[in-house]
Amino acid sequence: MTCVRSALRLLKSARDSSAISPLLTFKRTVAHFKYFEDASIPKNGETARINMFQAITEAMDHSMESDPTALLFGEDVAFGGVFRCSVGLQKKFGPERVFNTPLCEQGIAGFAIGAAVAGSTAIAEIQFADYIFPAFDQIVNEAAKYRYRSGGQFECGKLTIRTPCGAVGHGALYHSQSPEAYFAHTPGIKVVVPRGPLKAKGLLLSCIRDKDPCIFLEPKILYRGAVEEVPKDAYEIPLSQAEIVVPGDQVTMIGWGTQVHVLCEVAEMAKEKHNISCEVIDLCTILPWDEDTVYKSVSKTGRALISHEAPLTCGFGSELAASIQENCFLSLEAPVSRVTGFDTPFPHIFEPFYLPDKHRCLDAVLKLVEY
Repeated sequence: MTCVRSALRLLKSARDSSAISPLLTFKRTVAHFKYFEDASIPKNGETARINMFQAITEAMDHSMESDPTALLFGEDVAFGGVFRCSVGLQKKFGPERVFNTPLCEQGIAGFAIGAAVAGSTAIAEIQFADYIFPAFDQIVNEAAKYRYRSGGQFECGKLTIRTPCGAVGHGALYHSQSPEAYFAHTPGIKVVVPRGPLKAKGLLLSCIRDKDPCIFLEPKILYRGAVEEVPKDAYEIPLSQAEIVVPGDQVTMIGWGTQVHVLCEVAEMAKEKHNISCEVIDLCTILPWDEDTVYKSVSKTGRALISHEAPLTCGFGSELAASIQENCFLSLEAPVSRVTGFDTPFPHIFEPFYLPDKHRCLDAVLKLVEY
């Protein structure tokens, strides 16, 4: 009770001060980042300015149009899904190809594996990445190992599992998690995370057409907040190919999904305020990741910062840090830095303190350069 009273007194004092100073405010905004539009537009025809959920809809539309075996299913996808990613698809392709499933993630994954083994292109939606764990056994013990265990006689490579992930401003512990590291430990599947509409459409089409099962993690805060020019025609972006979003020569910063935008703003701040040149890499594919691009960049800059929303311990940043240390050791000017979520459940009202925002990342950049 003493701690609670002290906190209340501090809050009251701060509010009283804000009446005097306009600099002290208590406004809470959902987005913790500034969105940076993707400039790498494929030059193949007409484009339209759309958001990320519309780009995902287009990718699935193209897939179902060109592949009569393609099926789309999951909880509530028939009416468009809770994030509206499948709007209009049941009406266009019929309830035999676009349909709801029971609220059973293990069942969704198991059915998806069976459909893919039988020859269908299976696009399964898990409504939130936080609820993919009941399907964990099906994904890591069945889908990932199907080809291996049968000696190449059978496979479920025509399987793609889509699921919304990451912070959204109010999701708390059951609607904010980033589970990419759990699946990155599993040979036999591919794990992909887009940073906006342009990447989402091209990468999802690549996943759907890939010969291995893919998990496509969609940062849900970008569904409506990310808007950019996207080609209307179908196109693919190669998997396992990272992108240098911002070139630089003093610090390499690596991220994926929403965190790429945080790092782009950090690169701006570092240059404008401290004259530090940072290179920002969007990993795009978590498994298998693009080692060559990362190693070349770190060998050039001599410093590496990895940032992700998931907790620090055994986050995918751990694998990157270890690999960079092993392969770029003689080029490093400072220890590899990780700026991540904390080793706690994802909080609700304390989300702004949990996230690896631009201030924490910039502080890490300064420490790397000063080392």
